[in-house]
Amino acid sequence: MPKKYQFELPFDVDLEKFVKKTYPEIREYRTISKSLDARGAPRGKKPIFHYILDALVTSDDKFPEAEKFPKLQPLKQRPIIIGAGPGGLFCAVRLAEYGIPSIVIERGDDASKRMLHIAKFWRYGELDPETNVCYGEGGAGLFSDGKLITRIKSNLVQYVMEKFVDFGAPADTAYVSNPHLGSNKIRTIITQISNWLRAQGTELRYNTRVDEILTEGTKVIGVKLSTGEKLYSDHVVLATGHSAQDLYQHLADIKVAMKPKDFAIGVRVEHSRRYIDSLQHGKFCEAPEMGSARYRLSWHDKWTDRGVYSFCMCPGGYVLSSGTEKDGIVVNGMSNYARNSPWSNAALVVSVKSDRDLKSNDLMAGLKFQHEIEQKAFALSKKHATGRELPAMTIKEFMDGKLNDKPLPKTSSPSGIFKADIREIFPPFVIEHLKKGLSEFNKDLPGFIYEEGLLIAPETRTSAPLTILRDKKTLLSVSHQGLYPCGEGAGYAGGITSAAVDGVKCALSILEQESLLPR
Repeated sequence: MPKKYQFELPFDVDLEKFVKKTYPEIREYRTISKSLDARGAPRGKKPIFHYILDALVTSDDKFPEAEKFPKLQPLKQRPIIIGAGPGGLFCAVRLAEYGIPSIVIERGDDASKRMLHIAKFWRYGELDPETNVCYGEGGAGLFSDGKLITRIKSNLVQYVMEKFVDFGAPADTAYVSNPHLGSNKIRTIITQISNWLRAQGTELRYNTRVDEILTEGTKVIGVKLSTGEKLYSDHVVLATGHSAQDLYQHLADIKVAMKPKDFAIGVRVEHSRRYIDSLQHGKFCEAPEMGSARYRLSWHDKWTDRGVYSFCMCPGGYVLSSGTEKDGIVVNGMSNYARNSPWSNAALVVSVKSDRDLKSNDLMAGLKFQHEIEQKAFALSKKHATGRELPAMTIKEFMDGKLNDKPLPKTSSPSGIFKADIREIFPPFVIEHLKKGLSEFNKDLPGFIYEEGLLIAPETRTSAPLTILRDKKTLLSVSHQGLYPCGEGAGYAGGITSAAVDGVKCALSILEQESLLPR
């Protein structure tokens, strides 16, 4: 059995040389975990890496072999997976590893072609309502940062990381803390996953929307496509992502059990990358080992029981227009693998309480709440620009409560920005808590309120405002047999990794329902 070694090293010390000198008994090793601690860097303390290694010492030691999956008999009806984001694709991957081919249906285009549609939108404002930043193979995560950060606890997290490596991710994805693939690399990886799935007999249909879930009573029997074709299956996995709003309404119409849930809205904050690097890494910010600096900020208002926090931080990234409707503006962030753009950005969002802020028994109240803000942003853009550009103001202007005469700083956004009082877009409680949150964040990260920093609005699609209720053990809908709510759009994930893990869980549940795996 491998022996574990755990230690810390200054960030600029070579690992291999250290191991050879300090642990001469080690004949071979694998890095299990590597994490950076740079908390003392702003005060001049040298950053350190924490390492955990698995090492072979004696001649009898061996590394564990990769898990092998028994090949099972294909099902009479292939499982149908709606959505080719991380939840849907990893559900299909795990089924295929057991020899079970499925049908994956994606309303948007494949990963390699999505960029053509999106470039037109960013440059000319020409939105394709079926293929955009949110719809298409790879899901919304394809144009974020390829972040594989997750706080869920599951032995499947390591499986997901290792599968990404199998499909072309850098080897350190399997062990480095807070790994990211970058929006450029993840597109290639997603294509490799799809190619492998096809080779295993999985059918992938692009540019095909599911318009209806077919039922007999409360049993799901298949789907009706936008082409009019009907496909039948005893197992339908609903992995549509958080922006498939038309399908939410259909689920409500057929009385699938759902409930409103809390979500968050806010802005993208953008600084110079070098400025954030210097705030976080101090005099070490130029060292190549340090990379672009990240931050995570959070504050809870105990009087209102409302949180304000950073989300989806993109070092060396870009702010993107990522709406799915022609009369709405939504912003998001992304980074490429190198994280080397001149800017860094993050969402700064305020929690929205479904039972307090929506004040409605309407299941769709959260969606309407999001839409109203997105439409206000678009109307502001049409008034002051062309409808393509994103409304923005400086952090100082926001904190002062008024616009000044200075031009806006340069931005990373390919859609462009225009100066506007973004407070016009949001309800008062969002403005109030963003202002308080920024003041608190400036205490945690002195200098965060920076004259050249931008706030770009609105960030509304942080998560689904609904939960599709399912059984905790079987993952089946509590109201409809054969329906597996999956991933972020169903309310059970919050990013690429957690959605992928949820997809694997749904695949295993299908096999258990068919009595192909021990319960």
